[in-house]
Amino acid sequence: MILGGSLSQHLPHEVQHGYIIFPLAIHAMDLVVSGIGIMLTEAPQGKNVDPMEVMKSGYKISLFLAGVGVVALCRLLLHTPAYPTAWISFSICGLIGLGTAFLFILVTQYYTDFNYPPVKQIAQASVTGHGTNVIAGMAVGMRATAAPAFIIGVALLSAYKVGAGAFGGMGMANAGLFGTAVATMGMLSTVVFVLAMDVFGPITDNAGGIVEMSEQPEYVRNITDTLDAVGNTTKAITKGFSVGSASLACFLLFSAFLDEVSEIAGVRIDGVNIAVPEVFLGGLSGATLVFYFSGQCMTAVGNAAQEVVNNVREQFRDRPGIMDGTEKPDHSQCVSIVTAAALQEMVAPGMVAVCVPLLVGSTFRFVGGSHDRLLGAKAIAAFLMFATATGVLFAIFLNTAGGAWDNAKKYIEQGVHGGKGSSPHKAAVTGDTVGDPCKDTAGPSLHVLIKLLSTITLVCSPLFVTEH
Repeated sequence: MILGGSLSQHLPHEVQHGYIIFPLAIHAMDLVVSGIGIMLTEAPQGKNVDPMEVMKSGYKISLFLAGVGVVALCRLLLHTPAYPTAWISFSICGLIGLGTAFLFILVTQYYTDFNYPPVKQIAQASVTGHGTNVIAGMAVGMRATAAPAFIIGVALLSAYKVGAGAFGGMGMANAGLFGTAVATMGMLSTVVFVLAMDVFGPITDNAGGIVEMSEQPEYVRNITDTLDAVGNTTKAITKGFSVGSASLACFLLFSAFLDEVSEIAGVRIDGVNIAVPEVFLGGLSGATLVFYFSGQCMTAVGNAAQEVVNNVREQFRDRPGIMDGTEKPDHSQCVSIVTAAALQEMVAPGMVAVCVPLLVGSTFRFVGGSHDRLLGAKAIAAFLMFATATGVLFAIFLNTAGGAWDNAKKYIEQGVHGGKGSSPHKAAVTGDTVGDPCKDTAGPSLHVLIKLLSTITLVCSPLFVTEH
């Protein structure tokens, strides 16, 4: 909305409001098209129905309607008689965002669905032990970063170039950035459906737990296991979707930061030279923060898990009848432990995320002194660049590896490589245990982290510029 407002200042007054309310219109349209897609999602009658394909069929309906809606809204809100073809360029940017969203879904499905080779490779590696399972899962997660990074790069550059040329090369300020913003809105124009797929995962997971604890027949558990496996894929899709949209959004916030610093300092900053030692150290600090923050998140999960395990062992000692079913365990104790840990253990990572960028920018501001009054701002700009790039790739690695490990276990539980209780299954359980904090804590936290860093530095930008 801010980019649209600044861009529309160069346009006739009667069309200015359209550039400002365009993001609101996109999200309102999202509610409608995603709702239609969800209502039209229906499993065909018969056996051997793939739940993932059912959801994808509904998503394709929402995707098509969103594509039509994006073009219609661009014509309605972004058309101006002075530049009659500008709205077409922005429509293309929106469609680039939609295409990016769909490609992310296909790539994530390939790396986390057990119908494709990567997860089968992890299951095969489980045959030779726990260590090879972990190695294979890490390898899949690392390889899975290449395609999303390429997709983001192509989408970002294409949207920027198409947007920059929307006004016929008239040098309209922020036209390229607004094109990127429209692509981001296009990617988010089906986010309601994607979030619905995300919620599908925990629901099916808990349904499987209820079925197992209530000792339902095996065929019922097989159904919930299949749904749970699809839920792992949809959760990974949503996390990848979030990281992809965050990377596009952070590019916009980074540009806004440079504009804000330029306005405060009265000197235009067009680039950041990482050959300057202080600037490079600022960038290195950003990349380091991503790993340190992730380590804190993983530690938080480990600490909570240890408390739960100790509590369970204590209950087994105090209530020996739990094992033969004559006594019931006290579930409320475990629930209390994980609830308290969810609040307490994340205080430290939150403080690090807020304080480190302020500390880095302020430190290099004073180091710069009088010889470069913008050194602090340049260092924090490099901090943002490195943290965003590292955070995006590391989040994709954690999310994908975690989902792949989980589905490799589900694949073996279907009877492959010996099924439940076999040595490969035990190895797969180890991989799943390693993957849970990756895909459920550290990975999802990173896309929040990179947005938070961009927002904090933008709001606190005056702290990084030395006065005259």
